Amino acid sequence: MTPKAFRFKHFIIITFITSIWINISEVFRYFIFVMPRVKLFFDNKLGIVDMDFTIFAIWGFWDTILTGILVFVFWLYSEVFGNSNRSVLISSTIVWIAIFVVFWIAIANMGMSSWHILWITLPLSWLEMIVGTWITSKLYKKYEHD
Repeated sequence: MTPKAFRFKHFIIITFITSIWINISEVFRYFIFVMPRVKLFFDNKLGIVDMDFTIFAIWGFWDTILTGILVFVFWLYSEVFGNSNRSVLISSTIVWIAIFVVFWIAIANMGMSSWHILWITLPLSWLEMIVGTWITSKLYKKYEHD
């Protein structure tokens, strides 16, 4: 099996398009589920989970890195095992464990969040990764013949 060349232009385009979903999902999950629970965890202390331009810029950078990793891991996985729903599920789960599971366990372990929030954030972030990888899969199929 001869591997296909990594096309940086396709990677950038797919990352940009997929990041639209990732950003929408992250913002929704944060404002609807995470922020209220973290505020409650810290007894509504001022300055906790507040948002300003700098935080949004950092968040956008985080989402871009996250999406780039997701797109690249899917590309690697699909190069070996093919572009299929199974590849979507496995590669998105790998990225989810490496980023979200580790992040939320660390946050809860450091006492910066309740352990109970993991029951909400982890399934929602896994769904986010699956949908993002599915979008990536469809876009890579579109660019297969370029």
